[in-house]
Amino acid sequence: MGMNDGFLASWQTQLLGVLRIVTAYIFLLHGSAKILHVPHVAMFDNLPLLSMIGIAGILELVGGILMLIGLFTRATAFVLSGEMAAAYFIGHASKGGVLLPLLNDGDAAVLYCFVFLYFAAAGPGAWAVDNARAKAPAR
Repeated sequence: MGMNDGFLASWQTQLLGVLRIVTAYIFLLHGSAKILHVPHVAMFDNLPLLSMIGIAGILELVGGILMLIGLFTRATAFVLSGEMAAAYFIGHASKGGVLLPLLNDGDAAVLYCFVFLYFAAAGPGAWAVDNARAKAPAR
């Protein structure tokens, strides 16, 4: 163990919260581009809401907001991890090079998949609504 291990470990919960917030914000931008057209991405103009990409956009927007505030974090992260696994295998691996996500533009989907899977196991970290709900007295 290095001499900084204790210092870094003392920030673990806060850094997990920062990772959750930053990841969720970037992720929900994918959904808002598809559903709300903000930011505008031309390929999402006239996107049918009930298409596969439209439903993915709904999951990304709603799931991104839930992850951002840390509400139902573990369940939401599990669903989003599955969405990103499906996105990879349907939208990226089908282009070839299933084990080479850099070549099929699927590296972001793979990273999101495993980051969300980690949140499903580890929880939300600091600054999450889930933490306040856990401390609330039972009625």
